[in-house]
Amino acid sequence: YCHKDLNLSENQIHSRMNAVKFYFEKVLHQDKIFFDIPRPKKPMLLPKALNTSEIKKLFEVTHNPKHKLILQLCYGMGLRVSEIVKLKIEHIDSKTMKVLISRGKGKKDRYVNLPLTILADLRIYYRAYLPKIFLFEGQAGGSYSIRSAQTVFKNAMNKAGIKKTVGIHSLRHSYATHLLEYGTDISLIQKLMGHNDIKTTLNYTHVTDRTVSSVSSPLDRL
Repeated sequence: YCHKDLNLSENQIHSRMNAVKFYFEKVLHQDKIFFDIPRPKKPMLLPKALNTSEIKKLFEVTHNPKHKLILQLCYGMGLRVSEIVKLKIEHIDSKTMKVLISRGKGKKDRYVNLPLTILADLRIYYRAYLPKIFLFEGQAGGSYSIRSAQTVFKNAMNKAGIKKTVGIHSLRHSYATHLLEYGTDISLIQKLMGHNDIKTTLNYTHVTDRTVSSVSSPLDRL
């Protein structure tokens, strides 16, 4: 019914099965009956990243200092959109060039490196906008909204003429992909990204496998 009539995705079907499983086993304390029920196989989707020339183009077409900084820090520190809008001024240490990402996904803290090239723009932005608590604040105060940050990215993509179907999260994917291309150790990328499981980080090796990229097609050898 979920598959044929509702046309739900594999993830949605898994969620419904887990809900029923939890109810029967944890609430009603019935025997575990879900081992024999087949589950739809989830598709293996690779992270969607932008290349370096596309990233540069995004920054070039974004003239609003606040909007540009949001995009630069999402990419430059590999942040989720929920993390960039909740970034507090007190968590940025320009002396050690470290930024505390407080209560990220899974309510975990982690440190990321503040890009050296952003420091001057960051200080100019701070003096111009004078944010109080959050680095990026809305017009009515409080943190900048996730939807506004997503709109900033979408507008930049349109201005840059980039036709890829990606969201602002692709800046985080691009961060990890480009770090791998520059030869950064996978375990360090895992820490910077805040991944619990190294398998999540290893997905990026499928996107940027330099050894595979170096193989010429037999067509080119004819």
